[in-house]
Amino acid sequence: MKSIVSPSLIEAENDDGFTPQDLFVENHKGLVDQAKNWIKETTSSCTVPAILIVIIMFAAAITVRGGDNQNTSLPVYLKDKVFMLFMLSNALFLVSATKSLLVFHTITSRNLEEDLLISLPQKMIIGLSSLIFSIAPMMVNFCTSLSIILDGNLWVVIPIICLVIVPVILFTWKQVHLLLAMVAST
Repeated sequence: MKSIVSPSLIEAENDDGFTPQDLFVENHKGLVDQAKNWIKETTSSCTVPAILIVIIMFAAAITVRGGDNQNTSLPVYLKDKVFMLFMLSNALFLVSATKSLLVFHTITSRNLEEDLLISLPQKMIIGLSSLIFSIAPMMVNFCTSLSIILDGNLWVVIPIICLVIVPVILFTWKQVHLLLAMVAST
């Protein structure tokens, strides 16, 4: 409405002393409360997987597959390309999930009515996209870890990967729909 109304009317007061903005806020308090509750619930439901991802990936990063060489204290698989892919995917995964967790934390720390229009949806988009992006390195990490542990026995690795990827795809699918809805509404 601000774009089509004369600038002098934007700050004009009615007989009760209310500006159009004051009336809008008063008449839509219920919607603001619903939006705040929805954002808190969505943030909470995304924070739990992000916390679990960060904890698991941190543990995976400090637990070296194959152990250390007794003479050099370097990882045994350091020269192995699969191990390097494991460590790279672990780092990407950890950074992305941590970013998502931090963004979701900033969403819950401040929740003003002005933020509902632009700031909170943008933070939700960043948080959701970071969480969704962390899924791909997680799967690469899982596959490389299995390959290292099972010494490349693909007849065992491939069926396990196929079973594990189903819930990951379902989670990603659900979150992508939410992400697209947020982008479309912003």
